[in-house]
Amino acid sequence: MFTGLIQGQGCILALHPQGKECRLSIRALFDLPHIVGGESIAVNGTCLSVEDFGMNQFSVYASAETMTRTSLASLSVGSLVNLERALAVGDRLGGHIVSGHVDCLATVHSIKEAGESCCITLKFPQQYAPEVIAKGSVTLDGVSLTVNTCGQDFLSVNVIPDTQKRTTIGQWKTGVLVNMETDVIGKYVRNMLQPWAAQSTAPSAITEQFLAEHGFF
Repeated sequence: MFTGLIQGQGCILALHPQGKECRLSIRALFDLPHIVGGESIAVNGTCLSVEDFGMNQFSVYASAETMTRTSLASLSVGSLVNLERALAVGDRLGGHIVSGHVDCLATVHSIKEAGESCCITLKFPQQYAPEVIAKGSVTLDGVSLTVNTCGQDFLSVNVIPDTQKRTTIGQWKTGVLVNMETDVIGKYVRNMLQPWAAQSTAPSAITEQFLAEHGFF
């Protein structure tokens, strides 16, 4: 479990593809003490388990499912990534509840200056639209952000200067693919309401004939 508050950036030291799978070696560009084998670290919002580690660096394994669903396949040696260690009990939840399980890839559509901030619009697959709401939370490349506006296949976010400096967002350009995770609470609500939503689209059994047969006319 994560919060979407990036602790710092990391640099890809090596990539070792094995068919559709891959192992990645990453060096943190900030102090990352007491790494433990098996711990979870979010790499661009993707929850991965540490296999090997050393001073401020570690290696992780990404399955074929992970490589297919996320933007990790587009990384190369020297690429910068956002890093966040798993939330510890008692830590501040400064962002929002993030699972590190990427739902889809979003594409940067436009970037516009907004004072010292920038407003970024991204396109994403329409099937995730019910899980995205204005002023709700979304995770983009591991960064917890507030949705400004949204529609059936797009959302916009406002990114403050500090976030641009601390994360890879400052390097985003039009066309860049971004890992997107919708709000986990919205997913559960959507899943619970789905049976009733399906019923609401079915033809009603209450017709004029039904009412007449039961004495309403």
